[in-house]
Amino acid sequence: MTTTKTTASPDVIAGFPRTRYQGSKRKLAASILRCLDGIQYHTVLDAFGGSGAVAYAFKRAGKAVTYNDCLTFNQQIGIAIIENDTVMLDIPAARRLGDRVEGIHYPSFIEDTFEDVYFTREENRWLDAAVVNIRRMSCRYQRAIARFAVCQAAMAKRPYNLFHRRNLYMRTSDVPRTFGNKATWDRPFEDHVATVTAEACAAVTDTGVRCRATCQDALSTEPDFDLVYIDTPYINKSGTGVDYRDFYHFLEGLLRYDMWPTLIDRKSKHLRLQREPSPWTHTEQCGSRFRELFDRFRDSTLAVSYRSDGIPSIEELSRWLRDVKRHVRVIEGDQYQYALSKNRASREVLLVATD
Repeated sequence: MTTTKTTASPDVIAGFPRTRYQGSKRKLAASILRCLDGIQYHTVLDAFGGSGAVAYAFKRAGKAVTYNDCLTFNQQIGIAIIENDTVMLDIPAARRLGDRVEGIHYPSFIEDTFEDVYFTREENRWLDAAVVNIRRMSCRYQRAIARFAVCQAAMAKRPYNLFHRRNLYMRTSDVPRTFGNKATWDRPFEDHVATVTAEACAAVTDTGVRCRATCQDALSTEPDFDLVYIDTPYINKSGTGVDYRDFYHFLEGLLRYDMWPTLIDRKSKHLRLQREPSPWTHTEQCGSRFRELFDRFRDSTLAVSYRSDGIPSIEELSRWLRDVKRHVRVIEGDQYQYALSKNRASREVLLVATD
């Protein structure tokens, strides 16, 4: 096992929209690509696309990228700025997403269901209208930009940028504050959406190479890529996994609006979606999943992001990679701490496996 350190160049990630998505590799994307210098590859699968930062860096580097994520709301960033090469969304149109148009029927599901949970009644009404108005757009890429902007706006208006608690009171209580930014929380949806839309449109670029965005389980993706980048949910040393569906269930509901009433766990105080256990968040199952994934893409160069103190260990991941590839490099990044994390010892690690 060899260990080297790298430094980042910002070129390939310049222009990527700011995101409040937990675990985003925005700050690391350039370093990840630099670690792959000297490897011959053109087609790339970002199997767990998340915020889209690494897929975007690959696109800017001229690669034919397939962004994939199993969550519908995540796929929107892939459609908006990975697959999309030229289409923009007008800022005034973005600001009008929550306006009610005469003659159009607007359901009141969010207003009726989520009172005093995440947003005010007025904001819930805005979201109900925005879902309908976005659906009425004829262009797939404009819809994706709008949906991405609404999801980012919703995160910005949430304490901790998550939907893991019923805590609207943190915004509305008249108390001294030592945490959060009430001005950001209370900023109107249309203002947030306009800002995110402008950033997303600024990131739209045509590299002359076709890219695409899919939404499926990584193990269902066709194994025909020169390089596969793997950034699974992280399980820390205490065995606690990151369940993105649980953290952002409200956003997934927005994208599955018609089915949302049947998906909610009515017993939960914050009305999360019914649990769909993921093997990537369980210590007993994730090891076999990693081995399946490595075997499925054994004909590709494999690049795996993980944390130095994670489960499985870096040593285990290296061993499993050597079952399918001849050479494995383990590259430690500079110390990097995710937002809200108290873990100051864990480091990002990139494993690169080649023939």
